[in-house]
Amino acid sequence: MPSAPVTFTTRALLLDMDGTLVDSHAVVERCWTRWAVAHDLDPAAVLSVVHGRQGHATMAALLPGRPMAENYAENAVLLAEETADLDGVVPIPGAPAFLAALAGCPHALVTSASEGLARARMGAAGLAMPPVRVTAERVGASKPDPEGFLKGAAELGFGPADCLVFEDAEVGIAAARAAGMPVVGVGARAAAFAPDALAGSLEAVTVSAAGGLLTVTVG
Repeated sequence: MPSAPVTFTTRALLLDMDGTLVDSHAVVERCWTRWAVAHDLDPAAVLSVVHGRQGHATMAALLPGRPMAENYAENAVLLAEETADLDGVVPIPGAPAFLAALAGCPHALVTSASEGLARARMGAAGLAMPPVRVTAERVGASKPDPEGFLKGAAELGFGPADCLVFEDAEVGIAAARAAGMPVVGVGARAAAFAPDALAGSLEAVTVSAAGGLLTVTVG
């Protein structure tokens, strides 16, 4: 039996990109599998770590003895590869209508992607970039650190309790919790990480605005 709909009343939304708005799985798998093979690592093990993190943080987790300067340098190369490879990048089902419903409402993109990568993938998916964005260049720590979500809330002019996060990855859901924000998990992967509500896709989410409040229904 389907679960009952869950409704949130909030003032602003903070949105992850990969896996939440954009399906970039094919690119991530191609690029990170090549990286794994080059470093004699199991591609499946690498792909189990990469989701939601900045690339240098993934490298640090998988190659703990390597200097961070090497991780930053190699991540720059990998970012260029990912930005150029847009084959198979498509919107998550329901993402166009979901973003259209947020026009004029407080919302921000909070992603571990760089600004260039975010623009490339959102463009390839045919999705408009939110005017407020917190990308990799704008934080000192990758998810699961809450810095990105806290910065996004502050730039919108709201406190953590006034924001609702949409995420798909374990580290992103952990970052939202660390920021003190409720979180809607998007997609099957998110189910394992106990979000406050779970949407199979954004087709299951409706948003309405009235009196400075957003009513978000999942399910």
